[in-house]
Amino acid sequence: MQESDPENFGEMENSPSLTIAQAIANLSHEDTSLRYYAAWWLGKFQVREAAAIEALIAALEDEADRTELGGYPLRRNAARALGKLGDVRAVPGLIKCLDCSDFYVREAAAQSLGKLGNPICIPVLEQLLSGGLAAAVPVPGRPHLAEPYEAVMEALGALGAKTAIPLIQPFLEHSVARVQYSATRAMYQLTQDPIYGERLVQALSGKDIQLRRVALSDLGAIGYLPAAEAIASSATENSFKLIALKGILEHQLNPEKAHSLNDAAIRVMTLMDSLL
Repeated sequence: MQESDPENFGEMENSPSLTIAQAIANLSHEDTSLRYYAAWWLGKFQVREAAAIEALIAALEDEADRTELGGYPLRRNAARALGKLGDVRAVPGLIKCLDCSDFYVREAAAQSLGKLGNPICIPVLEQLLSGGLAAAVPVPGRPHLAEPYEAVMEALGALGAKTAIPLIQPFLEHSVARVQYSATRAMYQLTQDPIYGERLVQALSGKDIQLRRVALSDLGAIGYLPAAEAIASSATENSFKLIALKGILEHQLNPEKAHSLNDAAIRVMTLMDSLL
């Protein structure tokens, strides 16, 4: 039996709406499905009230919502929500989640720590890479590797953890393409060497559309401007291209000059218009 965590919340989005007070209260409801939905809802709707943050942090240690294989669905949703809410009070609890037996909790925690931007978590994230390629193997009977390497490397890249470069570099040669892409993405963020940006551009010509979508996402995340035309002409859906180009555009905008666009930003916006 395998356990996966697809994050498919289509049914949730069609569920009855909540008030903020109801969602916070539901995080401690005896019905675990209501807890699960409430955690998703608070993240989805960016509820940053102190009571919501505290309840989500408490949910990171929930023991009631368990799968047959020992997973912690509520912890997963709580970890994801906290990454969206931007409150650094969640950092200690998320760091603790990196030791959780549930792969998907560790993955969600790493992703959220990358979003929260607090470098205190860097040593713990680096420890998850310390086994190198020899440890980065599939778990028998599970659809994932021993650790959430993609999420960890992407978080380290977002955090600017240059000390992680020698730990990430070997993963450029991992047998799984998605892991290679995450390593490439992080290496670009940490070195700004265009060789890594170009490696992701080359991935846009791959045969697997799922991998082309991943490469698009990575290029948008690193804001690699030279990829703009390749993104616009890639053999993927326009919706994915637009998301990637939006990421590149955001890297070109100057918050201090909100009403001024440079030539690069105009170029990207023109490409986006052509896809609409």
